[in-house]
Amino acid sequence: MTILIANADARRVFLAKQGLASPPNRALSKAGLLQLITDIGFVQVDSIGTVERAHHQILFSRNQTYRREHLTELLEKDGALFEHWTHDASILPSEFFVYWKHKFRREDQSILERWRKWRGEGFEAAFEETFERVRSGGPIMAREIKADGHVSGGWWNWHPNKTALEYHWRTGKFAIAGRRNFQKIYDLTERVIPAEFLTGEVEHDAFVDWACRSALQRLGFATSGEIAAFWNLLSPQEARAWVDGHRDELCEVLIEPALGGKPRPSFAFADFDATLKDYPEPPARLRVLSPFDPALRDRDRTERLFGFFYRIEIFVPEAKREYGYYVFPLLEGDRLIGRIDMKADRQAGTLDVKRLWLEPGVRPSSGRLEKLAAELDRIARFAGVERVVLQDGWRG
Repeated sequence: MTILIANADARRVFLAKQGLASPPNRALSKAGLLQLITDIGFVQVDSIGTVERAHHQILFSRNQTYRREHLTELLEKDGALFEHWTHDASILPSEFFVYWKHKFRREDQSILERWRKWRGEGFEAAFEETFERVRSGGPIMAREIKADGHVSGGWWNWHPNKTALEYHWRTGKFAIAGRRNFQKIYDLTERVIPAEFLTGEVEHDAFVDWACRSALQRLGFATSGEIAAFWNLLSPQEARAWVDGHRDELCEVLIEPALGGKPRPSFAFADFDATLKDYPEPPARLRVLSPFDPALRDRDRTERLFGFFYRIEIFVPEAKREYGYYVFPLLEGDRLIGRIDMKADRQAGTLDVKRLWLEPGVRPSSGRLEKLAAELDRIARFAGVERVVLQDGWRG
């Protein structure tokens, strides 16, 4: 049996699964923060600090009592979280580390093959030397072993030891012990990941089952391709085979698109229809989301669910940008209603709002603008600046 799900119900389920339906001002303890990240699955890490770094803003948008020091303690002191790759560098619960061992093994050879094309034959000559340097000398940052005469550049111009550090991290031999000025500190994995998470193993079939099942739990409903893409641990073929092999636990659902058109078949657990009523309405307040928010990671899904077309224009030449360099989506209740261009000027102590764009049909009513002003005040305090400055022409 195939179930047709109304778009409003689908949005409500997905926002709840993504941690955006809970009261945003309920006190969040360190244990609560760990649970929040576990429930979401991962929090993407990014270096851009236009207002605040992505991982902090992702968590703040879900709970305004979030404390940065709790995240640092969970990562660098408690070992309850670790940093590795999903589709991008992300913060993950350490209880998932056992599943990432499969990723390490899968990537070992594929990375060597890809990076030989990038760096040329013999690029791995520094691997053993770099490993021994960390093993015997302890945690290190790439800049501390930079080759003499090397000219810095982007990832395409890593010096040999930086390449070695990244290889050992990507394949599980090193882990990130912390960051200093956002630069990674590498150490042996066994000195970073607690033994309770380090030593276990799971068989391949159990790994695939976990990767698919846990992805679907966090998405609520998904195609097999979306299941595979959630963690970026599996191929689409593996996810499709899992769906085919677990039909007795799943149901097919048709999710009504936000802008009309033909519903796209997806899969959900068999009790999906019966539990729809259990998902709360998200808070009515207006919230600014990070461009790297996990709820927005799949841009096509965002467009189907919310009727909201969103792309980051960082790499678009300025003259060709439709909006701006780093523009933040606006979530009001269960709707994405617009986007805002703003930047924290910490020297001046201001949050400078350059431009607001509301979606077609969304009115700039006094009540909505008051909710936006309240959110901007919250963000300004979180970013450590004193006041919000609305620049000339910010309303368009």
